[in-house]
Amino acid sequence: MRGGTDMSNRKRFFRALFNRKIVAVALVVILFFLICAVASPLLATHDPNLNDLYSVTQGPSSEHVLGTDQLGRDVYSRIVYGARVAFLVGILAVLISAVLGSAIGLVAGYFGGWIDNVLMRIVEAMMAIPPVVLALALVAIFGRSVPMLILVLGISNVPSFARMMRGQVLTVRDLDYVSASRIRGNSDFTTMVKHILPNCLSPMIIVMTQSIGGTILAEAGLSFLGAGVLPPTASWGAMVNDGYTYLEKCPVFALAPGTAVILLVLAFNIFGDGLRDALDPRLRGSR
Repeated sequence: MRGGTDMSNRKRFFRALFNRKIVAVALVVILFFLICAVASPLLATHDPNLNDLYSVTQGPSSEHVLGTDQLGRDVYSRIVYGARVAFLVGILAVLISAVLGSAIGLVAGYFGGWIDNVLMRIVEAMMAIPPVVLALALVAIFGRSVPMLILVLGISNVPSFARMMRGQVLTVRDLDYVSASRIRGNSDFTTMVKHILPNCLSPMIIVMTQSIGGTILAEAGLSFLGAGVLPPTASWGAMVNDGYTYLEKCPVFALAPGTAVILLVLAFNIFGDGLRDALDPRLRGSR
């Protein structure tokens, strides 16, 4: 009986998730770029960092599907490898944000009082600094690298996760099952982790999915400004910056990586909206 109920719930979830065809399209786009990231050595037709000064800024051809850049590097191969950076930075940075932000929000919302005041003042201080400005400052201090970029973007997104988790905890901390956990003598840690946190995971998953798109866009923006990953590592933002100068001569050089950024960011946002509709029962009947 329990198995049948679980199966019914799963069917209901997937039906609600893919109620709009655009969500299925978004998932296909995400999976497409994920395959590019994972299988980039197999899909790339050239070494993405190989310079060929005899073939600079050429348009699409049979040898170079999307042309070459100012150093003669194959644009298609660099876009494929650029997907690796996008997913690596996007997913790991959001995981850091989610873990740190959730811990702060969980503790602040559960204990309240002066602990809540201190932690939220710290969060508000972080929010007073625009994420891009904070990221630029940290990169300037600690240098440019993929691990540093992941850490910087992860820290800059902590406030949004902390505020979201705190709000969720405040809505459930006085419910009966939480009070029952305290009455049974469970520690505060056990009550938070076993009884409160699982009931706050649905909105967390939604925010994480949508934040991956925003983080990928932030990485591209920092790389466009010259504060992202170090060359010659392929990054879509850096490719857009390099191609901007040659926009009239070879527009695909800048438009191809720019299109990749837009498609992947939109796909994550749309899929996140679909998850929100599927996980929130109040929205299922409205679509």
